Amino acid sequence: MTDHIPRLDHVVLWVRDPLAAADFYEKAVGLEAVRLAAYAAGEVPFPSVRVNDETILDLMPLSFAERMTMLPGSAESAGHPVNHVCLSLPRDDFDALLSRLAEYAVPVSDLAHDSFGARGEATRSFYFRDPDGNVFEARHYD
Repeated sequence: MTDHIPRLDHVVLWVRDPLAAADFYEKAVGLEAVRLAAYAAGEVPFPSVRVNDETILDLMPLSFAERMTMLPGSAESAGHPVNHVCLSLPRDDFDALLSRLAEYAVPVSDLAHDSFGARGEATRSFYFRDPDGNVFEARHYD
């Protein structure tokens, strides 16, 4: 059954090394890898990490840029990450993410308070980069 509610399905990130990127997202960010073994075995072109039941981040090898022919200019987007992707987490998961990033020596921005997002004013938020330079914001509303 389809409920006809728009949802974010996936975001494709350009990465130099999909296995290393998946390792970062699993260990430092706490996201589950999807299709990692199939990617390592050469059965699928890229792995992903699961944000939630409905949303994944695809970890597209930067070497595939020249294959991006579905839209004029797609290949030129390689290496030009979006401004940032924001992860909304429950408070405990937000605090756990901060701790894991510190454990992996990932630099984070100062904490911000009351920044506006899809659900109104977030209680706290911060930014960090993945090893490929993609910028993420993490926030919680509770």
